[in-house]
Amino acid sequence: MERANIISIAKSTLEIEISELEKLKNRIDEDFAKAVEIIHSAKGKLIIVGIGKSAHVGNKIVATLNSTGTPSQFLHASEAIHGDLGVIQKQDVVLCISNSGNSPEIMNLVPYLKDYSSALIGMTGNKKSKLAEFSEVILDTHVDLEACPIKLAPTSSTTLQMALGDALAVALMELNNFQANDFAKFHPGGSLGKNLISKVDDFLSSQKPQVAEDSPVRDVIISISASRHGITVVTNGDQIIGVITDGDLRRMLMKGEDVSKVLAKDIMSLHPKTIERNVLAKEAMKILKENNIGQLIVTENGKYFGIIDLHKLLDEGIN
Repeated sequence: MERANIISIAKSTLEIEISELEKLKNRIDEDFAKAVEIIHSAKGKLIIVGIGKSAHVGNKIVATLNSTGTPSQFLHASEAIHGDLGVIQKQDVVLCISNSGNSPEIMNLVPYLKDYSSALIGMTGNKKSKLAEFSEVILDTHVDLEACPIKLAPTSSTTLQMALGDALAVALMELNNFQANDFAKFHPGGSLGKNLISKVDDFLSSQKPQVAEDSPVRDVIISISASRHGITVVTNGDQIIGVITDGDLRRMLMKGEDVSKVLAKDIMSLHPKTIERNVLAKEAMKILKENNIGQLIVTENGKYFGIIDLHKLLDEGIN
């Protein structure tokens, strides 16, 4: 098959699914709003039930909801009728996903889903199905055309289910006033969470290079070499006077000065960039990038506290 044909197939697939998504958008009505209100007001969690491809969609929706502040759990339809119905408590809301709404497992299950929960919401492409009959609210996901070339494999239909799940999650986020800091609580290990909640203090170097302003060049070289950061801080007590980098040392040597007479204060750069230790790490990264520097001086109440390094932040996913 020619590449042009492959590209054409991909575009046709997307065109069909986009068309079906447009139709879904135009069907969003009071039933969707009611479903959101039921889930939002529930005293328990949201149980999402599905089978086949709808089960995979259900698992994804559960993951999205859990990470955005709506406690959810997936229940496979075939497992439910063999003992797992005990997962559902009377204060829970059930969202059952089935394109046909009439698969044998779903037909056997829906009376129990309705009885065991506080409300049953059906997401189905068949408003005359048994699932629709037992549901308090119906979320209509019917499609006129699957993108599959033989018009059988779930493609457009599962896309609509996924998109409607996202719409539910976003609406619930708004109702719950779910903010970036809330999101970070559920993502502490990933780069998203780190960027939202990690402080400069979390990434401090274990080394704290410093010299006095009257230190000879030999002491400066030893301090820079020992720290691995290519920099040392010139201090007067715990007050920051300036910084000296390995670049400053090279420039001094190129001038041909008598190094035996040079002191730290003679070659230091004044007014170095600093950041307080309790500031978000992403702010440190912003300063480093804007000034094209590799290290930032960390302070506590304006006093020298340590060093934070660009490469450490990059390694930790801070951007």
